[in-house]
Amino acid sequence: MAKLYISGIECHAFHGCLKEERIIGQKFSVDVIFDVDLKEAILTDDLRKTIDYVAVKDIVLREMKIPSNLIEHVCGKILKSLHSQFPNTKDIIVKVIKFNPPVNGVIKQTAIELSKNDLSII
Repeated sequence: MAKLYISGIECHAFHGCLKEERIIGQKFSVDVIFDVDLKEAILTDDLRKTIDYVAVKDIVLREMKIPSNLIEHVCGKILKSLHSQFPNTKDIIVKVIKFNPPVNGVIKQTAIELSKNDLSII
C-alpha cells in the first residue's frame, strides 16, 4: 500500500455557528490522504489506476459549498463522498482546517481529522 497525499485544497466557505460566519465566510483548507494500492499505476503510468486529483478537488469543493455549523460535519460529508467515489482504498483521511475562528482571543486555526474507520459513526 502507498500513501497518496493531496494537501492544501483551499476555499472560501460559510461554515460556523455564528450568523456572521454564514454571511462573510472565511478561509478553509482541506488535506486528504489515501492509503491505496498503486502498483498498477506505477507499472502502467495510467491515470485510471490511481486517484485522480481533479476528482478529489471537485468533491471537496462541492461539499465545502454547502454550509454547515460544524467543521466536524463537513469533514464527515467529504469523507463519505470520497469513499463513495474511491471505494477500493484501504483508508482515507480527511482533515478540514478552519483559519482564524471567531473566538474571544487568538487561535490561528482549528482542524478536524476523520478516517475511513470513522464512517461507522457517520
